[in-house]
Amino acid sequence: MKSAVVICPGRGTYNKGELGYLQRHHADRTDLLADFDAARTNTGQTPVSELDGATRFSGATHTRGDNASPLIYAAALLDAQRISQDYKVLAVTGNSMGWYIALAVAGAVSPMAGFEIVNTMGTLMHQSLIGGQSLYPFVDENWIEIPGLRDELLALVGQIDAREGHALYVSIHLGGMLVVAGDAAGLSAFEAAVKPREGRYPLRLPNHAAFHTPLQAGVAQTGRDRLGRDLFGDPGLALVDGRGAVWSPKSTDVDGLRAYTLGHQVVAPYDFTTAIQVAARSFAPDVFIITGPGATLGGAVAQSLIGIDWLGMDSKQSFQARQADDPVVIAMGRDDQRALATG
Repeated sequence: MKSAVVICPGRGTYNKGELGYLQRHHADRTDLLADFDAARTNTGQTPVSELDGATRFSGATHTRGDNASPLIYAAALLDAQRISQDYKVLAVTGNSMGWYIALAVAGAVSPMAGFEIVNTMGTLMHQSLIGGQSLYPFVDENWIEIPGLRDELLALVGQIDAREGHALYVSIHLGGMLVVAGDAAGLSAFEAAVKPREGRYPLRLPNHAAFHTPLQAGVAQTGRDRLGRDLFGDPGLALVDGRGAVWSPKSTDVDGLRAYTLGHQVVAPYDFTTAIQVAARSFAPDVFIITGPGATLGGAVAQSLIGIDWLGMDSKQSFQARQADDPVVIAMGRDDQRALATG
């Protein structure tokens, strides 16, 4: 039996290629999907199954926060429940919105409580849609950090935020990428200041708000007002949060878990890199299993592991060589890897 850490994805992972994901992989889970659909109907929102079953993908519809969040939650949670019993899951973590999903996968909240949390926060984010996010790498094409670039980017963020009429913050530490977030002036200034790379960076993320920044303080407060303590409980599996803190079964402060989830996690930077590195060092899993939908998180996981020379991997080249021989990162959103996780 192999050991595993499960990783749940965040926003931006349900795209055109994922349309129909629930139908393809979880058509038999009519029980839970019916409950999710009923919850959406009760709030006057389009049911998850209807969104997933649309004849055409619509960026305007499927990537907006109030729709993308429950879609990703349903796909990721059901994927986690498909992981073969040949794996012993040691811990769960996630990226950004994936933290909410991780709570459900680890049993700190029930599937329906997790859905309520995700749908509420996703809807609040969409209704306010404060600011945006932009993505920029500080590693080269072989995923080796470019000396000094990360520090330069962090300094630039601080300089722009200090300008009158500008707001800019670090949003997510994402492997070899830095996600910055802020208002329109702050983001435009950052994108104008950095050197274009690889024909796509800096990359403004569509339908994303200034997640994990003080600009979301109002959203966090409304979330705390609407989402009670009764939704949260003691996890059945260890959880690694966006600071790298570990929440362990039978010793978790449930009030503290709720306070972090609806407080710090919403308004402060999310350090996914540290979460992966702590999970590796603390639990030493044989594999990292990334649930679907999508498979875009694999690179960030690999880059985070390369950052600590995990299992001797120190570059994209050495990571790919390891993957070809004995995969250490398994993405359930990839057809060629899904069976490795589900058996």
